[in-house]
Amino acid sequence: MFKLKKYKPSDPLKTPRFTGVKTFMRLPHIKTLVDIDFAVIGVPSDAGASFRTGQREGPAAIRKISALLRNHNPILKISPFDYLSGVDYGDLPVIPGYIEDTYKQIAEGLHPIVDAGIIPILLGGDHAITLPELRAISKTHGPVALVHFDAHSDTSDEYFGKPYNHGTPFARAVEEKIILPEKSTQIGLRGSTFSKEHLDIPKSMGFDVITTKDIHQQGINKIIQQIISKVDGAKTFLTFDIDVVDPAFAPGTGTPEIGGLTSGEAIELIHGLKELNFIGFDVVEVLPAFDPSEITALLAANVVFEFLSIIAYSKNKSKRK
Repeated sequence: MFKLKKYKPSDPLKTPRFTGVKTFMRLPHIKTLVDIDFAVIGVPSDAGASFRTGQREGPAAIRKISALLRNHNPILKISPFDYLSGVDYGDLPVIPGYIEDTYKQIAEGLHPIVDAGIIPILLGGDHAITLPELRAISKTHGPVALVHFDAHSDTSDEYFGKPYNHGTPFARAVEEKIILPEKSTQIGLRGSTFSKEHLDIPKSMGFDVITTKDIHQQGINKIIQQIISKVDGAKTFLTFDIDVVDPAFAPGTGTPEIGGLTSGEAIELIHGLKELNFIGFDVVEVLPAFDPSEITALLAANVVFEFLSIIAYSKNKSKRK
């Protein structure tokens, strides 16, 4: 028999969901590196946003709506907290308006968590935050494969002559050799572009580029196998920009694009990647000011629950061997 873990959410059948401090799934808010498998961590920065701003409020919105989540995943047939101990670690420090200083704060704050063998699940924030996250992760794990869900490639060289922005993180990550582009895939790209060569940029770096049209034409199962084959067993970081999902399902985001995935398709794709060796996750670009019904934040919270389920699935699988 398995032993129940130390830290898990409050029981929603014993304490009403609307009570208590708003942590993710009402996990305990403890800054500890002991006896935990994962930490949910907020990164409330929108210093890299190029159009709409307010993604700094994303972590709070995701935490608030996450009280709706329950403890069992019927698709993956696992109850994550039967196998995992974890906490809501709170937020990493940021300096509003100073992106490079914020990058340093994020990387320095995250590295001890990663170095302790804890899997971070990060709540953004705009997509610029993924660069310092990858810096911290690569310091412990070396360069990693990237599974990148997004409407946009985020591989531009600069914005207005500046190198750091939510449209540039993966150009910098390739330059800094903190990811393995030859083992990385971008999924869900779509929409108008700045030039006819725009999608050739990530391809030239080594990424597989899978558009939303590719997914709809080839089918989800084939796309899943393509991603798994590309990763080829490497340690993997999954970054999920909420705008990969159509704005009908995720209106609260900074740069919406029509014609995206449904929320169900996105979750099905994540389920299909459960065998990969994930060492970290983030979900970014939730913008509560444009999310009056909270459906975008709810989708993000469910994405995080799927991350937790995959961690538990992997842990349980390793015990069965």
